[in-house]
Amino acid sequence: MPSGASAAAVSATAMMTATAMQTTTVAAMAAPMVTATVEVTTSATLGRMLTDSNGLTLYTYASDTPGVSACTGGCAAAWPPLTVPSGAAPTAGAGITGTLGTITRSDNGALQVTYNNRPLYHFASDTGPGDTSGQGVGGVWFVAKP
Repeated sequence: MPSGASAAAVSATAMMTATAMQTTTVAAMAAPMVTATVEVTTSATLGRMLTDSNGLTLYTYASDTPGVSACTGGCAAAWPPLTVPSGAAPTAGAGITGTLGTITRSDNGALQVTYNNRPLYHFASDTGPGDTSGQGVGGVWFVAKP
């Protein structure tokens, strides 16, 4: 059996842990809804192009039709769609003059961000802001333009 001092320390620790858990839960509940921000960035070689809020290049797929993604399965693994959580909307950042929207993907029901009704994607091989290694891949993938 713990001594009086030890019992008090255990009780205080338990109360601090419970308070920290409550604070974390309240903070998580109050956190703003995640959105995808699309911005215009300028590349020295490709000119004005669309990026996400982290500066990662966004692409369009020539095989898509307006409002419909044709990139699923392995394609979507190599070209991850830019998505937002259910109930969220994309945000137009600096330089965006076109229309941002979403479509519901047929493969998983996720909301994919569109620009002027064209689905937007990242390229898995791009590892940092400004990378554009997906430009022209297969003659069907292109940096998204404003």
